Amino acid sequence: MKLNSFIHSGKVTKALLLANCLMAFIYYLWWFDTSHISNAWAYGLLFFGETYHIMMAYLFWFTVWPKKRRIPINPIQTFTPSVDIFITVANEPLEIIRATALAAKRQIYPNAKVYLLNDGYVAKRPDWIQVEVLARELGIFCLTRTVPGGAKAGNINHALRQTTGEIIVIFDADMAAVPHFLNRMLPYFTNPKIAFVQSPQYYENHKKNDVAQAAWEQQELFYGPIMRGKDNYNSAFICGTNVAIRRFVLESIGGMVEESITEDFLTSIRIHQKGYQSIYIPEVLASGLAPEDLLSYYKQQRRWARGSLEALFRENPFFMRGLTMDQRWQYFTSALYYLNGLVILIDMMMPLLFFFFGIKPVTISTTNFAFYFIPFMFLNLLTLYMVSGKNVTFRALAFSQSSFMLQLSALLSAITGRNDTFTITSKKALSGNFVYLAYPHIFYIVVAIIGVIVALHREGFTPSVMTNMAWTFFNITLFYPYIKASLSSTEDVSEVDKKVALQHSLPRISGV
Repeated sequence: MKLNSFIHSGKVTKALLLANCLMAFIYYLWWFDTSHISNAWAYGLLFFGETYHIMMAYLFWFTVWPKKRRIPINPIQTFTPSVDIFITVANEPLEIIRATALAAKRQIYPNAKVYLLNDGYVAKRPDWIQVEVLARELGIFCLTRTVPGGAKAGNINHALRQTTGEIIVIFDADMAAVPHFLNRMLPYFTNPKIAFVQSPQYYENHKKNDVAQAAWEQQELFYGPIMRGKDNYNSAFICGTNVAIRRFVLESIGGMVEESITEDFLTSIRIHQKGYQSIYIPEVLASGLAPEDLLSYYKQQRRWARGSLEALFRENPFFMRGLTMDQRWQYFTSALYYLNGLVILIDMMMPLLFFFFGIKPVTISTTNFAFYFIPFMFLNLLTLYMVSGKNVTFRALAFSQSSFMLQLSALLSAITGRNDTFTITSKKALSGNFVYLAYPHIFYIVVAIIGVIVALHREGFTPSVMTNMAWTFFNITLFYPYIKASLSSTEDVSEVDKKVALQHSLPRISGV
């Protein structure tokens, strides 16, 4: 994909969405027939999981419902506000920082200053001074923080207090912008109600390997139909980079929110609570780097999950004053997505309960259940396929499914209030063996194989055994790309990173 192209997003008809809604309703009614209950506990768990799936489906259809765009996509530029370009830096390689800084300097805009926000000193990086040297070499400003706190948000707020530009533009250290980035983003600020304008994160290295490809394919769905849909409800939120924000609005809420590791999400909510509007431009205006190894992918995804779930439990956006009902639903949906790991675990456990203990959640035949389930699932997948521009891949689905353990870990941290440190996604491929991140998946496969043997010995090839075998095979198939990625290696990973990731990837046992 070339820069300045639009993120893949297809059209979906209202008729198809209404058919989805109707079929989902019919399928959900099936679960309220108590004659289907075999084991009450297993049935209850599955009912909870299906309720979650159906609710998330309805919210997705609501998000992508065809609507006329609120604001023209090509507004006419009528003013040139002063701009401060913030490039957040902590421990990224100098050559990557240089490329991003040079791209910022090449902006075809007359009234902008470029700043490197150097957090290397507070991060205790021995080479932090090299960022200052680089800034002098390039003729740009460097703001080095000496008092820690607030991670990336704290770094940005430190720079806010020392600069005066009317518009703040934020780039991660690897996000190199096209020369007309500012000219494309700033015209929207002619409208005084616009508080920020967000553009996508594009991964230029997405073809490097399966991890980078999966990371991009997941991002492409988010920055395609999902963010386009949220924009229609004035609910597009700040994504940490490639964003322009009106200074006085940001200052009016006390700067970037420092109490969360997903500072951008809560900052967006604070801004929308004040009645300001946001704009999402579904156009690639800057390119960066996707995680190229499973450890980096894991840490990035877990950080997003932890911050979103924290927002869900501590400051549930659905009950926040100042937001419209549409905005409440959109923010609630974004945070609720990361409960998916719990539902996946429930679905994984059902076949095992049958294999080892003969426990069946339902009494009905497979054929009867399929009569309701298959049309619902078919329409669901068809809609996803169409709305994504026919660009949904098995790899993206597999990595999403296989992320259940990191989502469970994030959920546990959010519930217990355990502090997590802000981690920066590595800009270079780490190597070593990451199989420890796939231990839960491998363990499941081993237990499932044993369970199949037990069930076959007990019952033989009965319809129940065959159905649960198919269910298990489906789970294992989705785990395969993730396990395969865990076996890749290039360069040694530090023992600290390995220990932290291992603690997060394995279930915590009481008393241990």
